[in-house]
Amino acid sequence: MSKLQDARTKTVTTDDFRGIAISPIISKTFEHCVLNNFGEHFQTHDNQFGFKKGRGCNHAIYNVRNIVECLVNDDSTVNLCTLDVCKAFDEVNHSALFIKLIKRQIPLALLCVLENWLNNSWTCVKWHSFYSRFIKIEFGVRQGSVLSPS
Repeated sequence: MSKLQDARTKTVTTDDFRGIAISPIISKTFEHCVLNNFGEHFQTHDNQFGFKKGRGCNHAIYNVRNIVECLVNDDSTVNLCTLDVCKAFDEVNHSALFIKLIKRQIPLALLCVLENWLNNSWTCVKWHSFYSRFIKIEFGVRQGSVLSPS
């Protein structure tokens, strides 16, 4: 069976879709203020390539190829393992995130603001002019969020 035929006959399940929570302008403005005032607490590692300005998959592939090439040239054995984390942002545990922020010694006042902000996030689905019931967001970070990559 061809891929086209398979796609037309496959049963569609809820796993085939995922909702996204897009940050409103006021949230992005707030997040820019947070980054401007507390950016030193949100520094990411140089090995993070996804969702960072000026870095992406091509940079990650380039770095891996260079590392593998160096190791092979030194007659080393190289084993690679890849992990698809395409839904990782949807699964971020807020409590674990707060613990990481505490370890970075983020100011308590800012931690309380972020905790309140994430713990009081709700969403709904809009279809044409109809809205679903509101659903509490208990995991994940917003797509397009200024702070999400950090």
